[in-house]
Amino acid sequence: MTSTATGGPLTAEGLGARVQAFLADHDPASTDRLKFLRARFDAGLAWVHYPEGLGGLGADPGLQRGVDAAFAAAGAPDNRPHTNIIGLGMAAPTILRFGTAEQQRRWLRPLWTGEEIWCQLFSEPGAGSDLANVATSAKPDGDEWVVNGQKVWTSLAHDATWAILVTRTDPAQPKHRGLTFFVCAMDSPGVDVRPLRQITGESEFNEVYLDDVRVPDAQRLGEAGQGWAVTQNTLMNERVAIGGGTIPRESGAIGELVKVWRERPELRTPGQHDQVLRFWVEAEAGRLTAERLGQQQAAGMPGPEGSGAKLTHARLNQQISSFELDLLGDEALRYTDYSARRPVLVTHSESPANWRFLRAKGNSIEGGTSEIMRNIIAERVLGLPAEARADKDTPWKDLPR
Repeated sequence: MTSTATGGPLTAEGLGARVQAFLADHDPASTDRLKFLRARFDAGLAWVHYPEGLGGLGADPGLQRGVDAAFAAAGAPDNRPHTNIIGLGMAAPTILRFGTAEQQRRWLRPLWTGEEIWCQLFSEPGAGSDLANVATSAKPDGDEWVVNGQKVWTSLAHDATWAILVTRTDPAQPKHRGLTFFVCAMDSPGVDVRPLRQITGESEFNEVYLDDVRVPDAQRLGEAGQGWAVTQNTLMNERVAIGGGTIPRESGAIGELVKVWRERPELRTPGQHDQVLRFWVEAEAGRLTAERLGQQQAAGMPGPEGSGAKLTHARLNQQISSFELDLLGDEALRYTDYSARRPVLVTHSESPANWRFLRAKGNSIEGGTSEIMRNIIAERVLGLPAEARADKDTPWKDLPR
């Protein structure tokens, strides 16, 4: 942990003083937004728990909220986290844990400032919930790897500069052991991004075809064949990011429901108050749990408990958005915007209630299905016996597909 001039660990007061000193030298009102964000990163006030030189000061992760609040109170620009959720929530902690010093210096700063957007090339048509069954191949060729395959459900691929990519490099190994993890430039020759239209009408995610895409070995994260361990770490971070993505109280779906409840009393019917209150309590319990998990993630220890947060997030979002439609009645039935837009991930407050209802259907699929989350909780949290696996020691190339 970084020490102050007196030799003690950084405190909230010490960090607050650093923020004020930074603001004195970088007036948010007159400093270019990107210049401000780069300087904040270089000052160690981006991720305060990250190491010095990588956007942090080695401080306690629990101090981040105070730093962010101080910058917000000063009117400072943020890094628009909702536009780069995969980069911030999944790629960054993976790079920090498995990346080389050179990789960390190259990717973390423009990732945090939002100059480079990230996506995640994991799921495939034949490998979604069973991610270890990926078929996208990577074959060595000198100091590069040649990648061929298809990925699907890739959020933000149309905006992304970089992708985290899991591939099969040794089909003679059992499916969990023959994988390797890369970072792939999305403008590489052979990368073809195609939109997938969603039930909401828009296309925030995509299918991605990789045809003889050349990825330098210098963009490999972890050792060749270690890809499943790297992927598992990323997935645990992803579930914390999804389940803990609405940290402020009354944000997300519950915030929109409560807003309608308070501002439109004429919509209320007897018996609904108790249900709104139950939703509020569950959302607040989930928020506090997710905040603790977020601190655990920041310390580099994302655990299987994140699957519980993700499961709760999916269930609550669907139940709350459904209740909001019931509350609004006839006015919520008409859905008028089926234009094939290509948005950056939008927030709940930017869209109508019927969009939230439709979009919430994906919450129990993205980031791992609710069924898989229950299996993880059963086996890794509750310690229940795992299901028998006939494919555990069989070479991937010999598995029926």
